[in-house]
Amino acid sequence: MSEAYIVGAVRTPVGRRNGGLARVHPADLGAHVIRALVDRTGIDPGAVEDVVFGCVDTVGPQAGDIARTCWLAAGMPEEVPGVTVDRQCGSSQQAVHFAAQAVQSGNADLVVAGGVQSMSLVPISQAMVAGQALGFANPFAGSKGWEARYGKGEVSQFSGAEMIAERWDVSRAAMEEFAFESHRRALAAIDEGRFVREIAPLEGVLDDEGPRRDTTLAKMAGLRTLVEGGRLTAALSSQISDGAAALLIASEEALRTHKLTPRARIRHMSARGADPIMMLSAPIPATAHALGKSGMKIEDFDAVEINEAFASVVLAWLRETGADPEVVNPNGGAIALGHPLGATGARLMTSLLHELERTGGRYGLQTMCEGGGQANVTIIERL
Repeated sequence: MSEAYIVGAVRTPVGRRNGGLARVHPADLGAHVIRALVDRTGIDPGAVEDVVFGCVDTVGPQAGDIARTCWLAAGMPEEVPGVTVDRQCGSSQQAVHFAAQAVQSGNADLVVAGGVQSMSLVPISQAMVAGQALGFANPFAGSKGWEARYGKGEVSQFSGAEMIAERWDVSRAAMEEFAFESHRRALAAIDEGRFVREIAPLEGVLDDEGPRRDTTLAKMAGLRTLVEGGRLTAALSSQISDGAAALLIASEEALRTHKLTPRARIRHMSARGADPIMMLSAPIPATAHALGKSGMKIEDFDAVEINEAFASVVLAWLRETGADPEVVNPNGGAIALGHPLGATGARLMTSLLHELERTGGRYGLQTMCEGGGQANVTIIERL
């Protein structure tokens, strides 16, 4: 089996909802990182064999196989195909997995993997309206099998995050301290220029727009909860955002043929499922599974990226895994930086790679919770 290598990784800044990237068509968001990836790696785009992009809510301008549209909007060769992946929030992490698996199996030598999401142009509500127009406001409603197993109750990420906070007894105060630290780390990273190498500026936006310099614990404490009687607030949740990211995945043969320099080796890829009602707890068993399969320990990792969908998700994961909080989301997470759903997996991978290069670390782990009670895990080794 061939090794799969990361040759390049680039992303847009993450734009705040209705911010600097709000009016950029999703195809142009994706096209921007594809062009930047080709320019930075020097690869002949005609040598790419597939484009695998993640995207959630593929309606409106994100419909029509956005992976293919991004590639063509970038001015790239028509003979290269594209496919769009939906594993909810983990869509572009799964895109990287599919690309690497194609390379490892010997069926491809060069694949572009990434993701794109404009939550300003295609808000979640738009996808819900599209479902309502077809008579399916709730995607689970009417399934005899689903309702027999899980009932007819609401399935919500907000209630799932509250369930996690309750089950692991994560206090609101602890989550607010975590969220405040996410903003502090993100602002420090921006001020120190840690993201400069990984970002391709767009529309005059140079840095991630989400981190708030005026955030305080007192302000967080004054917010209303998302659920009546709950613990979570908007400040303890990921931000609605716009953005894109892309990586070039190559085989050993491609490295030789195209004289490419690998930056990391993909050591492990897996995905696991858990309770779809609690929904967001799957990174815990998925990480345990990945460690077992890879023979590694949580202490082996120099940097970890776990998506901050909600503060309770990460704090429960930290408690169960025993990971060192200092190496987890060292430059902040989605609470501060934002979460453009279909792009976040590739954004996390891009940031993880650059953090390992910045610090000289060797091993990195990425995981994220996903709709349906799922989680992906990727382990990379910096070269």
